[in-house]
Amino acid sequence: MWAVARALWPVLGLARRRAAGWAMAEGSSAARPARRPKDVPRHVWARERRRSAGTGLAGPNTVYLQVVAAGGRDAGAAVYVFSEFNRYLFNCGEGTQRAMQEHKLKISHLDSIFLSRVAWPNVGGLPGMILTLKAMGLQRCVFLGPPKLQNYLKAIRLFPGPLKRMDLAVQLHTEPEYKDETMTVCQIPLTGKPLAAESPLPQSPGASSQGGNSPKGDTGPGSPRTAQQSLEEGKEKESPKKTGDKQKCASKHPDVVMAFLCKIHPKKGKFLAAKAQEMGLPVGTPAILPIITALKNGESITFEGRELLPEELCTPADPGPVFIVLECPHEGFVDAICENETFRRYQEGLPENQVALVIHMTPESVLRDSRYQQWLERFGPGTQHLVLNENSSAVHNPRSYKIQTQLNLIHPEIFPLLTTYQSKEEEAVCSVPIVRGECLLKYHFRPQQEWQRDAVTVCDHDAFVSEALDLPDFQTRVKECKESLAAVPGNVGAYPEIVFLGTGSAIPMKIRNVSSTLVNTSSTRSLLLDCGEGTFGQLCRHYGEEVDQMLCNIVAVFVSHMHTDHHSGLVNILMERRRAFAALGQAFSPLFLVAPEQIMPWLQEYHNHCEEILGDIKMIPSQSLVKGCENIKPKAKWFVGSLLESYDLAEFQTCEVQHCKNAFACSMVHKSGWKVVYSGDTMPCMALVQMGKNATLLIHEATLEDGMEKEAIEKTHSTTSQAIQIGMKMNAEFIMLNHFSQRYAKIPLFSEDFSEKVGIAFDHMRVRFGDFPTIPKLIPPLKALFADDIVEMEERKEKREMRLLKETAVVLEKVAAGENKEAPCQKRKQAKNHQELSNKKLKTVN
Repeated sequence: MWAVARALWPVLGLARRRAAGWAMAEGSSAARPARRPKDVPRHVWARERRRSAGTGLAGPNTVYLQVVAAGGRDAGAAVYVFSEFNRYLFNCGEGTQRAMQEHKLKISHLDSIFLSRVAWPNVGGLPGMILTLKAMGLQRCVFLGPPKLQNYLKAIRLFPGPLKRMDLAVQLHTEPEYKDETMTVCQIPLTGKPLAAESPLPQSPGASSQGGNSPKGDTGPGSPRTAQQSLEEGKEKESPKKTGDKQKCASKHPDVVMAFLCKIHPKKGKFLAAKAQEMGLPVGTPAILPIITALKNGESITFEGRELLPEELCTPADPGPVFIVLECPHEGFVDAICENETFRRYQEGLPENQVALVIHMTPESVLRDSRYQQWLERFGPGTQHLVLNENSSAVHNPRSYKIQTQLNLIHPEIFPLLTTYQSKEEEAVCSVPIVRGECLLKYHFRPQQEWQRDAVTVCDHDAFVSEALDLPDFQTRVKECKESLAAVPGNVGAYPEIVFLGTGSAIPMKIRNVSSTLVNTSSTRSLLLDCGEGTFGQLCRHYGEEVDQMLCNIVAVFVSHMHTDHHSGLVNILMERRRAFAALGQAFSPLFLVAPEQIMPWLQEYHNHCEEILGDIKMIPSQSLVKGCENIKPKAKWFVGSLLESYDLAEFQTCEVQHCKNAFACSMVHKSGWKVVYSGDTMPCMALVQMGKNATLLIHEATLEDGMEKEAIEKTHSTTSQAIQIGMKMNAEFIMLNHFSQRYAKIPLFSEDFSEKVGIAFDHMRVRFGDFPTIPKLIPPLKALFADDIVEMEERKEKREMRLLKETAVVLEKVAAGENKEAPCQKRKQAKNHQELSNKKLKTVN
């Protein structure tokens, strides 16, 4: 090996010297490569340099596919494809970004996002993902998918902020194939037929994955399929005119699914230098270069009268594996798939068209379909099949489960253990071997085709517990806490109950999801305060198989303002709530949406061009609930009366707060006397103090720690102490802080203003009014559990304070230096003025 390397050094050295000579000959400017502009990410710069040099199309050395979301109801289905040149994402439902952040799948390196269908489970995570890409410096992203994708991207541009300024390029199937350094992608449009029992109303996500036309489908009384039919029939009876309009709308936009056939570029074989040297070839000299090039290109050459074949001196070339990403939402698409000519070409057994892997985003009812099974068989035994659907029980956010398991040791009722949603549908028995999706399961295409499971996520409850119990002082602090709680009166009423579903800000992260709080006013009525991305997934993890009933209990959603992290989970709640009513066989009723009226253009655009949702809401503009508002419309006034009656409330009020334009807080007063106030996002605000006077509970944002008041003003948020002071001014009985910056992933820094009236919110924390005396007593064990994180945050704070002191000292020095320079000038000026005054006096005397 070393001998071969030494033999090749002269050739490599000669090549380097030639390259240097050429560069110098072209002038000094060409001697150095151009420098990367600061605003261009490193990977984008490297890609552009590869393209300009004409390299990269020889095929990458490493390519693998990894499951990001395994198809479960709480996570949807998404896969990530990696090569050393490019990164791709297929589908981007809610929670995709959160999973990628947690598992260190680099979002910033994404080149293209492929979307199989414009349905919320596939596209719900895109607004947040695009905002993150923009924040990371990416100016352009390429999207491939069905025609409706253009409408969707146009609709999300109605969101305020950077989405309007991002270059979102769409490549439709009518355009040439997508091609880059890693692979060529062919888009295959598939048009489905409506199911016989299906109305033209858009089907709720996943509803098609329950039951089906198959004899084994779930079609009994109360089943999702039967309930969906009864729900839709009821809607048709209620409003025949509306149904006709929907039929007209549906006919304009046939349901198209896009399949993706991906062919990885061929990889040339490796030149066997040792064998070439044994055969007497001029290894180590410039003469070997054209020989290597010809052989690697598959050409035979003649050397000293002897014919040399490529297979003698090169390893076999890799022709480039093929994989297919396919979504079949329901049985109405099976014929379109089975009859597709492009797929048939890859089922004929030709070596160059051998498919390595098919990813099926396919419900069990389709897998059971005999036509689909025959189609699977035609690929032959050399093709692997990966299935992603709701029968997956994979855990996608193990860090969230870990933290909750450890918090549960402190107080099992306030921090209940998390669960998962388990589909009740029986798994299909397939005639070919299939692999069920798991989060982070890998399939390697190159260098060797194989499955890899070493990264698959697992939740080891016992390991989580052991890790917490081994922490210094943790067990002692928990014991002391429980002893102190024994003296607290046990007067905990069941309702109202506040469940914090998302307590972080800006973007979903591995421990804190974005804003959402559930207020259960009774066993049958619940209200959502904000609804950020992933809210439905949090409900699934909190309530498990009871999630459908909880969705039916939600009668109203309050959206505080139009920032994406506060409302981008709303459409999924609407869709899944519709599905829940159908699954439980209950009569459907729209929910009340209390939100800034600026939300309506976005919802209208999505309704008109993507999926119909406006029938699921009764809109109450937040502006109309501000005290003293007199221009409330009669319809909204009637809705407000119904809202108050539904929750047995005496009052539901809003006020404008100091954040972005049209940002609101809300207050609800129950007829029994309790009062809950929610700040939304805001700086300290006197209007909120006035509205919240004598609140039983104030839920207030505390985005930043004390000492960051300047940053809080710039971002129009509150610090910890500012939030507590607002609670004190309104005489709130108790204050729960939430909406923490993601820099405080586990726990925020504690303020000196913390008292027996203040608590810190965690995701999945459950609070009742009777818990108020308990919550402050949890702080010592919380500090023990997160001791390392607190130390790290305090060190960061000290560094920041030292930096500010140095900056202040530099400014003072400059000011002092300026004063010292001015002092002699000032003295000379005073002396001159004094002399002039004396001369004037002298002249006057004379």
